[in-house]
Amino acid sequence: MLARLKNAFKPKKLWQKMKNTQDFWTSISGFFVLNLFFVWLKTYINYHINFSLGVQGPIQDFLLFLNPIPTAIILLGIALYFRGKVAYILAWVMNLIQTIWLFANILYYREFSDFLSFGIMGSGSSTGNNLGKSIAAIIRPTDFLVYVDLIVMAVVLLFKFWPIDKQAIQKRYAILTTILGIVLMLVDFGVASVDRSGLLTRSFDNNYIVKYLGLNEYAAFNAWQTNNQTKSRKEASAADLQKVQDFLKQNSVPANISYTGTEKGKNVFVIHLESFQQFLIDYKVDGREVTPNLNAFYHDQNTLSFDNFYNQVGQGKTSDAEMMQENSLYGLSTGSAMTKYGSSNTFEATPAILGQQGYTSAAFHGDVPTFWNRNNTYKSFGYNYFFSKNFYKDSDKPSYNVGYGMKDKIFLKDTAQYIEQLPQPFYAKLITVTNHYPYELDKEDTDFPATKTGDTTVDGYVQTAHYLDQAFGELMAYLKQAGLYDNSVFVLYGDHYGISENHKPAIAKLLGKTSVSDYDLAQFQKVPFMIHATGLQGGINDTYGGEIDMMPTLMNLLGVSTEGMTMFGHDLLSTQNPQIVAFRDGDWTTPTYTKYKNQYFDSKTGQKLSIDNNPALKATAQRVQSYVDESLSNSDKVITGDLLRFDKNRWNFHQIDKKSYDYTKANTLKALKASQSSSPTSILALRNGQSTVSDYKTDAPELK
Repeated sequence: MLARLKNAFKPKKLWQKMKNTQDFWTSISGFFVLNLFFVWLKTYINYHINFSLGVQGPIQDFLLFLNPIPTAIILLGIALYFRGKVAYILAWVMNLIQTIWLFANILYYREFSDFLSFGIMGSGSSTGNNLGKSIAAIIRPTDFLVYVDLIVMAVVLLFKFWPIDKQAIQKRYAILTTILGIVLMLVDFGVASVDRSGLLTRSFDNNYIVKYLGLNEYAAFNAWQTNNQTKSRKEASAADLQKVQDFLKQNSVPANISYTGTEKGKNVFVIHLESFQQFLIDYKVDGREVTPNLNAFYHDQNTLSFDNFYNQVGQGKTSDAEMMQENSLYGLSTGSAMTKYGSSNTFEATPAILGQQGYTSAAFHGDVPTFWNRNNTYKSFGYNYFFSKNFYKDSDKPSYNVGYGMKDKIFLKDTAQYIEQLPQPFYAKLITVTNHYPYELDKEDTDFPATKTGDTTVDGYVQTAHYLDQAFGELMAYLKQAGLYDNSVFVLYGDHYGISENHKPAIAKLLGKTSVSDYDLAQFQKVPFMIHATGLQGGINDTYGGEIDMMPTLMNLLGVSTEGMTMFGHDLLSTQNPQIVAFRDGDWTTPTYTKYKNQYFDSKTGQKLSIDNNPALKATAQRVQSYVDESLSNSDKVITGDLLRFDKNRWNFHQIDKKSYDYTKANTLKALKASQSSSPTSILALRNGQSTVSDYKTDAPELK
């Protein structure tokens, strides 16, 4: 034994071993292992630092540790089939591709609490440059650390500090490496399926896919989903629509007849409160109300205010909210339905339905018409008019804009010139944008104090919300002065959260808590929903509901029959409302129980519950989950299969012709002017051409 040790430590032997080790690391095999290690390391670290995956238990810990490896082996292993410089460059490029994907998701997840999808990336042109502005605002210097290994290796290779091994490894080893990656992927999926059955068939939550299978596998799964959505339309039939309608009929509830038609024939103003959360109602900073005008509106005796109303958006965010508000159809599990299907699909939307009841319809948005593909989608929805940014004077002035478009005070004031020309009754949707991330305002636009959470992303939120509230107050004052207030129904809703759950410490401070639980985060998804009309029997309504319920509730108030409509929501005023709120990821809440991030809570107390020893919870969860899964799945089928094109026998609705709508400025203004004589019911026509615009008062400093 001693002789062997002496022999092993002879200088010549030791040098040979060191040389063999050096030869390995300078070979393509060593370069492959080094890249594999760095891809795994930075992915695994960022899983814990930048993503909230809800890992629970040793199995999920193991899968999170394992899942970056299989696809990294497969992708980096491509280099092993080549030799010389090409092999090294390929290994480096495969590392780069995975790193770019990781980096992009770090930024996207930080603001949207979700992972990038091909649908969202494909809709980049529809959102203009604004998404890029938001992402640019949240980049941290530490995010670029994921590129450090690539930079070092590039320098080492470029300046030949790392000798290139021109020898190729044997093809069988390259093949075995690929097989190893595939085997590890199957092991990962097998273990994941045991812990989460039906992972790829029942899960609507991208966090589950990443947690169990990995970020790269999520990309592949999302590509498969996107491809399936494309195929769905080709394979769809009228029988598919019938199955959906059978499901809806089985789960329908009668409308509340005491409210049916009480607002029939009135104008409708839908005011889209951008990124506005329920907690802002009655919220104070330094003793001052953030939203005094909206607070008064919320508590008005003629306002129906729902205090258990939730946003239900997915990746499409605002566009998902519009899809639900206009159609009572959910947004998609991936991407934006308005962007992907708004141009091509058949819809039975509120503007078209009311248009066939004698209404004029118009949408107003202080940004480019292509944002979320609105210029095409609104034609499919049946809007007579769409007034986008180019309809507003001096709309490109830098001082008139912030974040995602025109400042609300300027936008709403300039909208008055078009509102007064709309033939009555009309349906008008006004989309505000100032209260949108990154929550910035010019100093002269607000004297309201910011919060002091220490989170710069969060602290400006109350300032832009206060600005929105002031703009809303100015609009209401104008409508009263113009004579439109008493003959109108006002529908106000927040489209989605403004502060994502990635800001937990700041949320805790806003809510006056030391920390926030997952139950608190579920409640943080609440947004306002108010319906106001002069003479309406109002009050605070505790019914659990969400954005999917807005359309059927409004239709009943207007006295419009919903018979035969493909709507996944229910009248919130119905005494038989099921009060099941489905979230886009498959979670849900009811007055009794809440499921959030695969955990169960008592909806009244917030107490976390175990489903294993609670028969009542288990029975309810099975029933509710079945309903939620079927609702989301059937709604997806309606959109991806364009099933409403088969709905041609409705007695109370006929499909619209998209080609009859023209949103070009010249033709829109010409048509609007012509309507003053052909349909002389507008405020402008009734006042014999005397404009009401001078009645609109605003304190916007840019207009002084």
